[in-house]
Amino acid sequence: MPLDVAALRSAYPSLSSGIAHFDGPGGTQTPRIVGEAILAAMTGPTSIRGTSTASERNSEATVQAFRAAYADFLGVPAAGVIHGRSATQLTYDFSRHLSASWGPGDEVVVSRLDHDGNIRPWVQAAEAAGATVRWIELDPATGELDLESVVAAITGRTRLVALTAASNLLGTQPPVAAIADRAHAVGALVWVDAVHFAAHELVDRAALGADFVVCSPYKFAGPHCGVLGADPELLEGIRPAKLLPSTDVVPERFEFGTLPYEQLAGATAAVDFLAGIAPGDATGRRQALVASFAAVHEHETALRVALEERLAQVPGLTVRSRAARRTPTLYVTIEGRSMRELAAHLATRDVLAPAGHFYAIEAWQAMGLDDDTTGLRIGLAPYTDQSDVDRLVAGIEEFVAG
Repeated sequence: MPLDVAALRSAYPSLSSGIAHFDGPGGTQTPRIVGEAILAAMTGPTSIRGTSTASERNSEATVQAFRAAYADFLGVPAAGVIHGRSATQLTYDFSRHLSASWGPGDEVVVSRLDHDGNIRPWVQAAEAAGATVRWIELDPATGELDLESVVAAITGRTRLVALTAASNLLGTQPPVAAIADRAHAVGALVWVDAVHFAAHELVDRAALGADFVVCSPYKFAGPHCGVLGADPELLEGIRPAKLLPSTDVVPERFEFGTLPYEQLAGATAAVDFLAGIAPGDATGRRQALVASFAAVHEHETALRVALEERLAQVPGLTVRSRAARRTPTLYVTIEGRSMRELAAHLATRDVLAPAGHFYAIEAWQAMGLDDDTTGLRIGLAPYTDQSDVDRLVAGIEEFVAG
């Protein structure tokens, strides 16, 4: 079932602003139905969860609907779905939970490709425990991970490997499953950051080989929060520090304080919205997600390929996103020109494509960039259409010609 882009765009009130959004990797626009779900949950009746009144039952149903939705979205059991303020917050929380058993002689592996939210929590936890940090390196010429460094980094002392499923800077999709296999062969856990990946590819925790997988609903039409998915049996063996009266039941023992029911309702609505984009003959939500993501992938890939062909004609422009498998996110530089100035020029045309490192500081430095030579990030989204792309390219050509 092909993607009806015009119909999809009509579901987003903000697109009537006329802004062409290429800032999706930093957070997408929000469909009307998601805002309505948040409003309905907030205006109630609502109260602390329970069973005695409609308000209590509403809150309980909201929590269970959220867990069921992200079970389908991540390919995990509902009892393995954990809400957090953000993916970074969840990573920091679990870096503390897991590192409680680390010590000198243990090793943790991180990658130069990742957002710092999947690097610094592990580096800091390892340093506090006296463990050693090893790095998977990035080949800046290809935008791919250096697989020889994977072999060197993962050893018999590795306790955890943290890896992105897709770079928020370059779009690179590394061979996560193969790296996970190597990690599991030495008894290590695998933490996968799917924040950027989940906006473009349907997550399957088992297929990725992830023990833990995190995402951020605001990257794919939802509200600002984070979600973690894992096997409940694995979570049973992890003991977080928590308040004495707080439940010890998994997954709720990892969720501190009263849950934000309105946020959960919005996050659930985002999954249902994505499932309804192009479901075809699907009979369940997971199947509908598979079909819809396939339609989104076809649309985004066609736009990306066409955009790359046009950018190749711009004098002095270099596309640094070159991996064999990647999302529709391009990172570009233009010789002798400031990408921050280009971003400002595009903004005058109501085209939003920002410049910077976007917290992927290790990858940015590996490419030899600094504040003066930083790149422009162009992120396509399901609602991006040809007119958006035309305005972007026209703005770039105008900047270069000027």
